[in-house]
Amino acid sequence: MRGYFALGAEGISKAGNVGTILRTGHAFGASFIFTVNAVVDMGAIRATDTSGGVDHMPFYPWNSLAEMALPEGCVLVGVELTDDAVDLPSFRHPLRAAYVFGPERGSLSPAMVERCDHVVKIPTKFCVNVSVAAAIVTYDRMISLGRFAERPVRVGGNREALPEHVHGRVRVRDRNSLRMRPLLGGWE
Repeated sequence: MRGYFALGAEGISKAGNVGTILRTGHAFGASFIFTVNAVVDMGAIRATDTSGGVDHMPFYPWNSLAEMALPEGCVLVGVELTDDAVDLPSFRHPLRAAYVFGPERGSLSPAMVERCDHVVKIPTKFCVNVSVAAAIVTYDRMISLGRFAERPVRVGGNREALPEHVHGRVRVRDRNSLRMRPLLGGWE
């Protein structure tokens, strides 16, 4: 999958949900995991982080929104069930993104929503568990940005993998014109 992503939660209070988000992030190749204003015993997360994700990727437990420091160029995407949020199936994922989810019994704070570059919602009748939401968004990112065969017209799936991508010849831009020319010999 191209780019990178991170998963995080604001105001989360259950160690099990943090551990499950860590496991989901680890399984899908997240670059880091974070919390903001977490109210949880971080020592208890290993019970549900059964893949040991906390040992394999950075984990940032920021105490406040002011402390949150994302990499330059990283787009913050809030996930919240609101009327003005974009439906997840209609959302184009940024190549460099950090997805932030609200707490188990609440919503993202107005300050967090204000800081988000985009707000998306999973089109459900009601809110799902925060760790389930993280898995759904991560899966949607993977099928949107990953390299998979097209879905077949009929029921079932294509079992043939896509052929490996073949890169073309290296080319450099000619400084005197907008024409491209090959790096080694040939035409101009």
